[in-house]
Amino acid sequence: MRIVLGLEYDGSSFCGWQSQSSGCAIQDALEGALSKITNSNIRVFTAGRTDAGVHALYQVIHFDTEIQRPHSAWVRGVNALLPNSIAVLWAIRSSESFHARYSAKDRCYLYLLLNHPVRAALYHGKVGWFHLPLNIKRMQYAARFLLGEHDFSAFRASECQAKSPVRKITTLEITQKGEIITFEIRANGFLQHMVRNIIGSLVYVGKGSHPPQWIEEILKGRDRSIAAPTFSAEGLYLSGISYDPKWKVPDFIDPSCTTILSRMSRVYNFDSNKIDRHE
Repeated sequence: MRIVLGLEYDGSSFCGWQSQSSGCAIQDALEGALSKITNSNIRVFTAGRTDAGVHALYQVIHFDTEIQRPHSAWVRGVNALLPNSIAVLWAIRSSESFHARYSAKDRCYLYLLLNHPVRAALYHGKVGWFHLPLNIKRMQYAARFLLGEHDFSAFRASECQAKSPVRKITTLEITQKGEIITFEIRANGFLQHMVRNIIGSLVYVGKGSHPPQWIEEILKGRDRSIAAPTFSAEGLYLSGISYDPKWKVPDFIDPSCTTILSRMSRVYNFDSNKIDRHE
């Protein structure tokens, strides 16, 4: 059988998705729980490998097993063996032609950025932070240069193992509610650190270090060294993966991020001009 699971997790205490010899990865925890449920060695395949500190509101994995278990075992049973920071949301049985990664049409990430003079404590690890005022209109203008299919070499990590740097971004929306800025990026695939490198460069534009057209120059230059440093993993969420309806993968519903964003905006939605911003 090929079993498909939907997950959410808080990546703060993990060294990323991909299995490590130290056992510190999300994959290690999940495979350990599944192996106990099936009394066999289970290897899982994921739709997208997240970095250390990155969260997931909607991650999809699959694995193969000959062991028959009721639906409740794949959800509540596995959850009982997982750390509290990882949860299986649903489980379905699929055909052997389905692949969590290769059957995916596109993926979506959200980045939540607190633009506030003082760092967050209550939401530490759940939101990025930048202390200087950011001009959202400048960032929105700059983001348009990244839409479409491009060579994103300037925004990939040096250790990225992807065969091609070409990706197609279909959505890059930047919105603000109170002092929380949300970046939504949807593409057919992402390079290692691509989202965080894009966020870092857009923040440079937002704070006035470069004009919006600088993003286009970086993109065309294909040189990672001229872009901004990689932004913090805090605040980054894998938020959605889309599949052809024939696979009957449950649609993504986003209560977690909406709740977090709503609470944070209430906390930080006040007149920031009343606070001294020391540059």
